[in-house]
Amino acid sequence: RGVFACIGCTQKRLFFCLFRHPDTRASPQNGGDTINSFLSWIGGKKALRDEILIRFPVSYTRYIEVFGGGGWVLFHKLPGRDFEVYNDFNGLLTNLYQCVRDKPEELKSELRYMLNSRRDFLYIKEVLNSQNDLTDVKKAAYFYALVRYSYGSGAEDFACQPHSIWNDFPLIDAASARLQKVVVENKDFEKLITQYDREESFFYCDPPYYKTENYYMGGGFGRADHKRLADTLCSIKGRFLLSYNDCEEIRELYDRPGILIEGISRLSNLAQRYENGKEYPELFISNYDTSEFLNSCVQLSLFKNYTNQFIGERKIINDRLN
Repeated sequence: RGVFACIGCTQKRLFFCLFRHPDTRASPQNGGDTINSFLSWIGGKKALRDEILIRFPVSYTRYIEVFGGGGWVLFHKLPGRDFEVYNDFNGLLTNLYQCVRDKPEELKSELRYMLNSRRDFLYIKEVLNSQNDLTDVKKAAYFYALVRYSYGSGAEDFACQPHSIWNDFPLIDAASARLQKVVVENKDFEKLITQYDREESFFYCDPPYYKTENYYMGGGFGRADHKRLADTLCSIKGRFLLSYNDCEEIRELYDRPGILIEGISRLSNLAQRYENGKEYPELFISNYDTSEFLNSCVQLSLFKNYTNQFIGERKIINDRLN
């Protein structure tokens, strides 16, 4: 029960399809399936979202995205019976999420006549930076347009690329449906983790990468915060999965008993324009065995070769679990 065929899928995609219960395959407009994010964001996890999901714990009842950003993992995760929290320190970003969830029609109305022009881009950037007294919806619309029309989604430089913002409206509608039962928070990561930490809690963390902190709009994360995050996560009751850039400083920071460090690589999206095939080394860091989900399915011969290959390629220090 709950198994259906998926012709033409990749091996990994087939893995997800076979274990999806029919009750979860509702329309995206009703918030019942995985969807793409409505927002491109620096450091977004679109390329790694499948790799992240197969490392989720088998069981948890609270799911907390500590550094929400574009929400690619949240939107790719099937909605279930778990309590879900989206958090980000950037108040403009969390205001946008709240308006997408609660006021999608008003937001689309504000966006409908936004122009893709350098003059308008510079104007809304100035308005947002000047702390003008805007309504929450207008502020959300301005911020969305600023990110959407900027180079690399950095909200700094005009991209000068053709795009109709009307094409984004179906994504906003789908995101609104998906977010209906999601709590949106705007907190410092340490306060958030402390507030929601329980034995049944699972925290997915995608912080600003080491030595790239200044790339992110809104600030609020400095070099010293990397250690503060490590100290906070390594003392929680629940479980955490952390994604980072692969560098010596981060490896040393998490070189602690009970912590697993796994190296992985992904294609560098921006670099593809100049160096095709360039890969970017990343880390997955956790306080639990991230192979437990795949191991729970290893008895199915259809996936045995794939599972063994997957586990064999992972760079985990297993004795740290003891």
